Amino acid sequence: MKICVVGSGAIGGLMGAKLALAGNEVSIIDQGAQLAAIRDQGLKLIWEDGSEQVAHPALATDQVADVGPQDLVILALKAHFLEQVARQVPSLLGPETMIVTVQNGLPWWYFHKHGGPYEGHRLDTLDPNGILGRNIDGDRIVGCVVYPAAAVVAPGVVRHVEGDRFPVGELDGTTTERVQRLHDLLVEAGFRSRILDDIRGEIWLKAWGNLSFNPISALTHATLAAICQFPETRQLAADMMAEAQAVAGKLGITFRHTIEKRIAGAESVGAHKTSMLQDVELGRSLEVEALVGAVLELAKLTETPAPSIAAVYACVKLLNKVMLLEGAGLSLDSAA
Repeated sequence: MKICVVGSGAIGGLMGAKLALAGNEVSIIDQGAQLAAIRDQGLKLIWEDGSEQVAHPALATDQVADVGPQDLVILALKAHFLEQVARQVPSLLGPETMIVTVQNGLPWWYFHKHGGPYEGHRLDTLDPNGILGRNIDGDRIVGCVVYPAAAVVAPGVVRHVEGDRFPVGELDGTTTERVQRLHDLLVEAGFRSRILDDIRGEIWLKAWGNLSFNPISALTHATLAAICQFPETRQLAADMMAEAQAVAGKLGITFRHTIEKRIAGAESVGAHKTSMLQDVELGRSLEVEALVGAVLELAKLTETPAPSIAAVYACVKLLNKVMLLEGAGLSLDSAA
């Protein structure tokens, strides 16, 4: 299968490497040191057991126009960078091209094929100018939820931390030939996958943790285990998750896990730095809107109180602004 991965960070790099190693014709679109390293030495994947593999994509480029029509396009950029490539996505599309988005948090297409009173509603926090909706055909999107944790530890090197699940589903809940193809592709690449008839419910389950643990970690510089083992932040995460659950409930979502089970799952990951904390330390812009702002927008849309989410959103949004203005990240070093 011809596959284009746009963005070869932690998850894009993980998927691109595994799909290439499975024999697919994979093109990588990236830039800077990451692109240079992939061109020079391939894309190295260090699995959680310490084993190493090197994938050599068919093409690595910073020009979308170099790639041509694909069977599958994986948009692996962070949500706030999608506008930068959206207008070029149509050049990657053939008659049957699928698009898979693997951003954290809620997706901009959330209400596409949603049905009910909110059908087609645009989330202003995620697509404020309508650029994504106009340039990325929602009918081509197959939903996917990312459960693996990974990190780019050096240019061209992705370390897998834990997890291998990529559940998928059509936005309208049907089982189609293309979603079966996507499922089989992921399984053949060494991932676990299953086809869901309610992909939004799974998106909320993942977003439940991202909503709370990511911004709390960014503000405190604490790992998942540390957040969960400190009573006050554990309670704050639970409060935010309870508010999000109330919002999701008004949109017809039922969670299959309790809040306590979701927190225990995060705690079991151990001393892992969330993606937002990694971005803080590296001075990169934060996924504030996709992880927190979009949930707060839905709270307002459904007239659901969310004071804890609003407070954390205000703090992490200011942190992001300060970092961008200062042009620097922030990490904690041991005292001398």
